[in-house]
Amino acid sequence: MFQKMKNIDTAFRHVRGFSMLIITCCFLLSAFAIYTSYTMVTEAQDRIYLLVNGKALEAISAGRKDNIPVEARDHITTFHQFFFTLDPDDKVIQANLTRALYLADGSAKREYDNLKENGYYSGIIAGNISQQITVDSIQLNMDSHPYRFRCFATQNLVRATSTVYRLLVTEGRLRNVSKSDNNPHGFLIERWATVENRDIKIQNRQ
Repeated sequence: MFQKMKNIDTAFRHVRGFSMLIITCCFLLSAFAIYTSYTMVTEAQDRIYLLVNGKALEAISAGRKDNIPVEARDHITTFHQFFFTLDPDDKVIQANLTRALYLADGSAKREYDNLKENGYYSGIIAGNISQQITVDSIQLNMDSHPYRFRCFATQNLVRATSTVYRLLVTEGRLRNVSKSDNNPHGFLIERWATVENRDIKIQNRQ
């Protein structure tokens, strides 16, 4: 009788131990499957496929931290293009300057007010002058926030009889702000000032 009970107890212990082993293995397998699935989903989300001329090209996405210098330079370039691209049309001038002023603080507005008060924009319209700008290079200091920059650009002023090439150097700081439709990069230019603006070449038009 006692031997039979002992055998039953031993068998129960074996079954319990075997069951615990199976449960532990199932738990570890489930944890491994969940981890593997999460890793695969994360990697898949980091991949973007672009269809170009019928071919799927893979693009790797990156966080904003990796793109800050690129976005900052594009923000500076965009601002200068809007602020200094002018045609002899008051609506075009107002549209470009409105878009530019969304990207900078009151320092850009003061520069605009000074130019307007001095008759710069009315002179553009009266003289049928078209002004374009090419950003040549941007020095950007990312060591501390706000990020300091210096922009080197070339202005082209196309008049009826000549084209004036002008060197433009500006500087300022970039502060992080919320992104919006009017400010897609999420930066605001502060303390913007013109360091140098002088003619470098005058070319007669045929």
